Amino acid sequence: MTRYKAIIAYDGTNFAGFQSQTNQRTVQEEIEKVLTKLNSFEPVILQGSGRTDSGVHAFGQVIHFDLKGQARDEERLRFGLDTQTPADIAVKQVKIVADDWHARYHKHEKIYEYYLENAVTRTPFTRNTKAYFRYPLDFTLMQEALSQLTGTHDFTGFTASGSSVDDKVRSIYQAEITQLDPENFKFIFRGNGFLYKQVRNMVGTVIKIGNGRMPVSQITAILNSKNRELAGPTAAPEGLYLKKVIYDDKDN
Repeated sequence: MTRYKAIIAYDGTNFAGFQSQTNQRTVQEEIEKVLTKLNSFEPVILQGSGRTDSGVHAFGQVIHFDLKGQARDEERLRFGLDTQTPADIAVKQVKIVADDWHARYHKHEKIYEYYLENAVTRTPFTRNTKAYFRYPLDFTLMQEALSQLTGTHDFTGFTASGSSVDDKVRSIYQAEITQLDPENFKFIFRGNGFLYKQVRNMVGTVIKIGNGRMPVSQITAILNSKNRELAGPTAAPEGLYLKKVIYDDKDN
């Protein structure tokens, strides 16, 4: 058996998320179909660096999988996966890694980006690739709110119900917003891990602060109280992208 690491991108619009689910179309399921075919129809179960939810996209999701037999040519395997998976999945890179390398458990950081259109009328051409908010937003207030999210905190107050993780302490190294043009914003989050819907809950809260319906100090109140009810709504999934997964080793 040989273990491979792959970097993939996908448009999450027509997926029920990354992870396999019964009677749902998922990114994992579509890739495993092709891997099983390439593995002489012996089932292959891949592992991802983490989940993405329904409607969420990825520029740089990382997976690993094992295939029987001798090591294969990396580019030929990448090409085979890329051309046989559906058009809303792209396989950007494949490389051989150590047998004990693990996409999820190997130490890593993640970078997420969130794209938001802020205009009176939504652009129909980007309705599946950007979130939308029609009311005025104060850029300075949003910057101030985001600055309070950096550091190591217990993010229980920004976690959606249904999270199975007990330890909700995470470190955020970067939380910024850029105004791309008068009607478009980009949020950037980089950290050592993110909880279930954490990024979307943080964005939803910051948008509410930017609209003047919450004070900037609400961020501290949420972190201290660990109360999800004090936070803003969960921002829409179509604006969120897993940008990159950065591993702490020499091979990646």
